[in-house]
Amino acid sequence: MSELNTQSPLSLKSLEAFRAIIQTGSATAAASALGVTQPAISRLLAAFEEHVGFALFYREKSRLFPTDEALALFKEVELTLQGAERISLLARNIFNSDLGWLKIVAPNSFIAGPLADVVADFLRQHPRVNISLDTHSPASAREMVAHRSADCGFIQLPENHPGLRVEPMLKSHTMCALSPAHPLATRSYIEVQDLQGENLILLGKGRYSRLQIDDIFRQAKVPMKVKLETHTVAIACTFAKRNLGVAIVNDMLARQYADSNLLLLPFKPTLIYEYGFITSAHAPMSRLSQAFFEHCQRAFSDMQAGYLATF
Repeated sequence: MSELNTQSPLSLKSLEAFRAIIQTGSATAAASALGVTQPAISRLLAAFEEHVGFALFYREKSRLFPTDEALALFKEVELTLQGAERISLLARNIFNSDLGWLKIVAPNSFIAGPLADVVADFLRQHPRVNISLDTHSPASAREMVAHRSADCGFIQLPENHPGLRVEPMLKSHTMCALSPAHPLATRSYIEVQDLQGENLILLGKGRYSRLQIDDIFRQAKVPMKVKLETHTVAIACTFAKRNLGVAIVNDMLARQYADSNLLLLPFKPTLIYEYGFITSAHAPMSRLSQAFFEHCQRAFSDMQAGYLATF
């Protein structure tokens, strides 16, 4: 194999076999994952290698390891297969009208927190609908929704991606999460000046909310003593509960972790978190996405009213 063979047909099954071998490390495991025989996997891989003109794997101690060339192809293969899966799902939704799958992307803590009841209620009202909930980085979520690898999603605002249609959905306030054993636990609220010299647990740099928090400390001329950075509210609350420091978090996402070992106290000055419902700007929403969007509007409106009444 030394040159690209454009006469050799390239099938999606060959791409699926290639992906499965990379994911499992062997032709046997890949065959099991795809529900085919091991010789069938070997034939599909051979067809792919014949098409590209170079070896994609090398064998070592009964396992298959991808070559550098295979790894360079893998991301594009994954995108191609996701696109094919999207076509299949779209055709199924068109055929079934208001039936089918709805693929949603959102931050992990958002799914486990405010979105959980909303999705559960929607599924109870639409028993023949199925939902796929995925967590991805904000950058990945933007691209998935913009390119219609996902039907819709939720993302922290502001958001100005040109490929997205954004509808503001709900707001939340900033809270300090801390152990009852922490010296500040007796306060009714915590001001930025109270955190001078205190260990801080913060969500990672680059987030809009983190930039706002950094700016508050800068304007107050309070040095930040960051003890731990993480990318999820769940982890921030986990370490705050262990009295490692004070976590500055989104109240609506952190509420699910509050218990006798974790207090949530208002942080002043108040910061507002706002989340939006995102869909692709390149096409109108499907009927199913539209139904879910309208359900979210009603549910989050009620949730927002109850939340603000208790703040």
